[in-house]
Formats: sequence, C-alpha cells, structure tokens
Amino acid sequence: MAYEFLNDNPLFAEMSPEKREFLMRFANSRKPSGMQEMMPFLLSAMNSARREQIRFSPSEADLLIGLLKQNMSPEEAKKADKILQLINNHG
Repeated sequence: MAYEFLNDNPLFAEMSPEKREFLMRFANSRKPSGMQEMMPFLLSAMNSARREQIRFSPSEADLLIGLLKQNMSPEEAKKADKILQLINNHG
C-alpha cells in the first residue's frame, strides 16, 4: 500500500537516495492509529530526519503526511489536516 503511494508520486522519483530511504523506512514503520499518537509520531520522525541531516521541502513533507494518514478514518484525517494547517500557519 505505502509503496504504491510513493511509487506513483513523481516527486518520490526525484528525491535523493537518502530521502527515499528515509521515506521507505517511514512507510514501513508502524503508524499510529489515532490522533493522540499522530503528533508525537510525526515529531519523532522529524527529529530522526534532522539527526540524519535530511531536510524535506513542503511538498516532500506532504508525502510523509499522506503516509501517516493512510490508516486514519476520514474524520481523523480531516482533524489531522486542521492541526497541520494550524501548525503551518503559526510555525
């Protein structure tokens, strides 16, 4: 499921090998099942990327968010979008 999502995205093909490897690890990791676990999980992934000196563009970060939201219900995905929009507007 995650591989199709990534492989169908032209941005993924244009990424550096390090970013692709990071995204594949992220895609294969156990994702949180609800909103309460989403933000700590995402922050942990961002910290891991920072330690590996990997920086994602906003569109590349959208791939991470898309992977994260794959297991969410439509209602949870909408809540996640609202939270992420607030973070982006105030960050």
